[in-house]
Amino acid sequence: MRETDELVHVEDPAWPELQVMLGASSVPVQVLPADVDEGRRSLLQMQVTARSVLGALTLNTGGLLVDDGWVRVYGGGSAAGGGLPSLAQVNGFPAAFDPDWHPAAGLVVGHDVVGGVFALNGGDPAAAGRPGAPGQMTYFAPDTLAWEALEVGHSVWVSWLLSGESQTFYDGLRWPGWRAETTALALSQGISVYPFLWSEEARADLAATSRCPVPMRELIGVTADFARQMGPSDSGFLGEV
Repeated sequence: MRETDELVHVEDPAWPELQVMLGASSVPVQVLPADVDEGRRSLLQMQVTARSVLGALTLNTGGLLVDDGWVRVYGGGSAAGGGLPSLAQVNGFPAAFDPDWHPAAGLVVGHDVVGGVFALNGGDPAAAGRPGAPGQMTYFAPDTLAWEALEVGHSVWVSWLLSGESQTFYDGLRWPGWRAETTALALSQGISVYPFLWSEEARADLAATSRCPVPMRELIGVTADFARQMGPSDSGFLGEV
């Protein structure tokens, strides 16, 4: 086990390079102010260093709002009221460091506003019902109620989000006016779409759906329920928001 100072004070920290990437992002991105204590708590439990992008985000940010907040990338939790929860809160870390505790299914590192979930695979994805290799990113898609392998690690995923390449990824999940609806949300809210995104009606004409803001916790809970009832398999843990 490495102590917090060993994880924080490293040669070649990722934060300066990440700051350059954030400044050059081709999509709107907001860096939320960090809760330093909560970030250090998260870093300690994960046992990752500030040399990694995951560690840099955890230590230096309260999270990222990418593409006007369509994707929320978790970090150390926002010190400001109404901000994002920390990685520790989203993943249910123990209150005090526990060297024997690990997120069994993998680490939830982001959500999008329609209930999609980005997670980093743990050591045995197959046992958790997840595709892809250990340490790779996966996405739980609200339109298929299934996990998809992204076949990249966390740092490449962050770079991909900032590059704007996710525009194609979200074909079929965005409607005319999505940006205005997204920016109007509180960070505790997501967008409920009806008929549901997995329905034939939504797939045929997403613009004709009705949408309203709902608590993100409710949106994730409903998505998990539908996955258990109608999806190819139980979604498993989708994060605590």
